[in-house]
Amino acid sequence: MGILLEEVFLLVRRNEYLNQLITWKDEQVIKVVTGIRRCGKSTLLLQYQDYLRKNHVDDEQILAVNFEELEYEELLDYRKLYQYIKDRMCADKTTYIFLDEIQKVAGFEKVVDSLYVKPNTDLYITGSNAYLLSGDLATFLTGRYVEISMLPLSFSEYLELVQKDKDSAFADYMKYGSLPLVATMDKIDEKVDTYLEGIYNTVIVRDIEDRQNRQEADPFKRKITDITLLKTIARYLASVIGSPVSIRSITDYLTSNGRKISPNTVNDYVEALTESFIFYPVERFDIAGKQLLKINKKYYMVDLGIRNHILPKKSYDLGFSIENIVFFELLRRGFRVTVGKYQNTEVDFVAQKQGTFTYIQVTADMTAKATFDREMKPFYRIQDNYEKIVLTLDKLSVGNYDGIKVIHLIDWLTGSPG
Repeated sequence: MGILLEEVFLLVRRNEYLNQLITWKDEQVIKVVTGIRRCGKSTLLLQYQDYLRKNHVDDEQILAVNFEELEYEELLDYRKLYQYIKDRMCADKTTYIFLDEIQKVAGFEKVVDSLYVKPNTDLYITGSNAYLLSGDLATFLTGRYVEISMLPLSFSEYLELVQKDKDSAFADYMKYGSLPLVATMDKIDEKVDTYLEGIYNTVIVRDIEDRQNRQEADPFKRKITDITLLKTIARYLASVIGSPVSIRSITDYLTSNGRKISPNTVNDYVEALTESFIFYPVERFDIAGKQLLKINKKYYMVDLGIRNHILPKKSYDLGFSIENIVFFELLRRGFRVTVGKYQNTEVDFVAQKQGTFTYIQVTADMTAKATFDREMKPFYRIQDNYEKIVLTLDKLSVGNYDGIKVIHLIDWLTGSPG
């Protein structure tokens, strides 16, 4: 049997993000939770509200509005929303205000800005589009908010939820993806496909529509009007994850397939896809010169289940799939991630935190000598003392080679000694 949404709420404890909210509780900053639809933002707010109640906060102090629920449709008028909140605020105690999917309210910046300056308020907002933190809101809130970027389930969270053996769970994690509800539902291909299709279309259509509504007054932004084109670009980016790509190369691909289009238009459509948190761009980094390079970013897709859903079932690129998983795990662990270039070789990831670098290669199998030599080559060339790691699904090659650690990927993802 499948698991109901309220049971998912009880099961999927997003402790990493919950602890961040707890850390910022009662601080004079607006807490902004962002991430793709259905990654767990609303559940996180519910869990945090539960934490508040267990820590001596009365129900009357908690004011929550989810703009995806029909009963709050009238509050999509920012003036009515503000009055609604104002009428319900506590006079002598802190009011904890939660505004879920706030980007649906045209002019919500005025509400947020006004609430921020009121005494005894602690404000939390969520959004499914990075455009939430651009334009007027960014101007209003400069220095006055903290962003908590939420991702779908890590493999450790997924494993705890499904309670399978690691290898079987990892195979499902790669095939079906990491969205919380997918993790808990029956793994019937048609059922999962139907759910992912709904998520994908909602992100592509509804979130882009929200973006349009927010940029009505921005004459420099082109409108995203061709959904077919948007989906074509999304499929192309999904097919080349882990490979360097440029706006020009995407434009050339579309032109070669009979679609005449300008690079500026392609750039706007790619930007819409990244703002909706479907794709994450990664810049390239010159390790020797310690500087970012301007050309040929890589793009990674937030959920492999959605990727597998939208791509034709022709071949399975295991290497790029696990590279995608490693990228998002590094983000979860708080690293700033770039793609490394050293002379004429490439390092899959340069993970930076607090001025320290970690160099990471990702490969499915390195038992073949040619593969082993290729993965190790850049590390032998880089003459510094930062940590160098190869992550692989191949258990035979695990070990330490002149200070270079080869670690089994699943052990690394779960924090197991490896």
